[in-house]
Amino acid sequence: MMVSKELRVAVLGAGAIANQHFDAIRATEGFSACAVADIHLDKAREIAGLYEIQPYCDYKEMIAQEKPDVAVIALPHDLHKESAVYAAGHGCHLMLEKPMAISVAECDAIIEAGRQAGIRILVGHTQHYIAENILAKNIIQSGELGKLVMIHDVRHTDYFNDSRPQWFLEKDKSGGGILANLGTHSIDKIQWLTDRTVQKISASASFHGRRGNVEGSVMIYMELDDGIPATIVQSGYLGAARNETEIIFTEGMLKLATGESLWISRGGSYEKLEPAQAAAPFELQYADLLSAIESDCEASCTPEYARQVIAALEAAYRSAETGTLQILHR
Repeated sequence: MMVSKELRVAVLGAGAIANQHFDAIRATEGFSACAVADIHLDKAREIAGLYEIQPYCDYKEMIAQEKPDVAVIALPHDLHKESAVYAAGHGCHLMLEKPMAISVAECDAIIEAGRQAGIRILVGHTQHYIAENILAKNIIQSGELGKLVMIHDVRHTDYFNDSRPQWFLEKDKSGGGILANLGTHSIDKIQWLTDRTVQKISASASFHGRRGNVEGSVMIYMELDDGIPATIVQSGYLGAARNETEIIFTEGMLKLATGESLWISRGGSYEKLEPAQAAAPFELQYADLLSAIESDCEASCTPEYARQVIAALEAAYRSAETGTLQILHR
């Protein structure tokens, strides 16, 4: 299917991330924004005024009235399945914020709805589009640092800060705390960088947040294909912010500060690398989706891949709750 007309895009959700979507839509030739929906109509109107589009309170009304070619799902996680299935049923291609959904079963429902409708779905795992990550993946694939040995990923941030919307801290809406939100980035990053999937997972979590009912820290041990070990350590309590992934090989190391820098050791001190300049990650996502629609083929981040991330996430929560090692069955 070749697309000659400009595709109209509607965004479901007027939260903090909506502006990044609209800026990327505006920057992507072949897409144009037409509408935004949010249950808080004043928020929808504010964004609509900035981008000269139509505001709605009800996303179903928006889809019925506007008939967009693409629907962007930027709603609380518990609404992803319902809204994605509805939009797919009305013929909309999907740009779906991560995490794809709050369970594997919900991911399966979205995948089936997309298959039935014959539409394209891109799940917004932004780690795939960040310049430092892309360069790190190229180095891993090149084999120049020898055999991959292990990975250690660390993320510390004040997860319970006052600016975080309350729904993130309510398990029934978000699916969980720092693990569901930021841990999915780490699981995805490790799988995507290495072209491997999680086979085994063991996790421990703590619950000391100053609001909400979700976990505030997590420590995870994983084994990837070929038995390669990886750890994820995340804290959402007060302390020094940190976001680093150390990738260790037989002949050197990489230290990846996603979105900031990439460093390489070939046996001595770390040396800074300079990734090639690239468009903003959200713009690359939209270019990816547009290419998939035009060529009628899968986007690079498929819903089946995103389902794997949720499968690992569910296994991590089961492990933390039961104290047992979880084996993932594909």
